[in-house]
Amino acid sequence: MTKKAEKLADNLIAKNKKAYHDYEIIDKLETGIMLNGPEVKSCRAHQVNLKGSYISILKEEAFTEGIHISTYAHSRREDFMETRRRKILLHKKEINRLEIHTKEKGIAIIPLELYLKGSLIKLLIGVCRGRKLYDKRSVLKKRDISREIDRAVAKRVRSGNDR
Repeated sequence: MTKKAEKLADNLIAKNKKAYHDYEIIDKLETGIMLNGPEVKSCRAHQVNLKGSYISILKEEAFTEGIHISTYAHSRREDFMETRRRKILLHKKEINRLEIHTKEKGIAIIPLELYLKGSLIKLLIGVCRGRKLYDKRSVLKKRDISREIDRAVAKRVRSGNDR
């Protein structure tokens, strides 16, 4: 792994792998997210699950629904809600653009990744269109074929039969 890839892997807190499988990602957008103290500590401890979460737009503000952040072990707060609604920090133009996308049929806004950028916690959201079962199968098949080709090329290079 390269140094850049290692750095990115270290900064990644959570990834919504199911979203990459179930949806075709049309557009991506980096956003901030409002968290309180114990939630930040839990995020830094990688106690976050993005599976099944989505973004909703209410009264010209964007919110996450269903992001599960576990309670921080050393927190004194007893009223900690693990899947509470959290505000997303976006400009009004970006919110309006996302709202236009959500009016289209079959389009959803899904959190894809939660990661550290410097000392800030950022959320990568995607404007997504749901895939049908046959689309999912074809994507998996293409990925398997490309992986086999890469293995064959690497094996050929290692053996020195590069003619």
